[in-house]
Amino acid sequence: MPVVVVESPAKAKTINSYLGSDYTVLASYGHVRDLPPKDGSVDPENGFDMTWEVAAASKKHVKAIADALKDDNALILATDPDREGEAISWHLLEALEKRKALKGIPVERVVFNAITKNAVTNAMEQPREIDQELVDAYLARRALDYLVGFNLSPVLWRKLPGSRSAGRVQSVALRIICQRELEIETFQPQEYWSIEADLRAKDGTSFKARLHALDGENLKKFSLPDEKTATAALEAV
Repeated sequence: MPVVVVESPAKAKTINSYLGSDYTVLASYGHVRDLPPKDGSVDPENGFDMTWEVAAASKKHVKAIADALKDDNALILATDPDREGEAISWHLLEALEKRKALKGIPVERVVFNAITKNAVTNAMEQPREIDQELVDAYLARRALDYLVGFNLSPVLWRKLPGSRSAGRVQSVALRIICQRELEIETFQPQEYWSIEADLRAKDGTSFKARLHALDGENLKKFSLPDEKTATAALEAV
């Protein structure tokens, strides 16, 4: 009897009603592991190695799944079909392997975009492996959250009372804004002119043309730096 794992107990109950008594459907109750808040949970000097621990509230859920696998012959990871869902399946697989609960037990990953009988039964017929690229995207996001938010947020709380937090999105966006503002402040305006003409083809089609060369020389952006030079070019044309 396969064990099917979804994220929430409400989904587990509904999906169990679709699959019937041939399946054991359990819930992971969201993420089962996370980075400890202590320093060093992400090591940038060692390939961004990450230290994970099963959350206290999740230990009983992992144990329930491991216990069910003692009597069942397969594990089907059916968490949500997004990056976080893929990560939850990966975390659960890692946690169960650490408990040695998967000896000889095949593991499959299925996804469905709707909680309907048709969607669930069709998904069961199309199993796949865990998408490591989605997992890697999650790991990169989580590492950045930890390295930026965990280290920078306390500084903001001390220096800017009332500030909320820093993170991988806010911090990078703020840096881009600051860089752009600095470019604006240091910008030195420089005058340049261009020569354009409204023309008409033989068939009556109108079009706009721009002067690109003068006296055998290609015109660059600042080749006509003032009105006097532009007027002379216009007269030459």
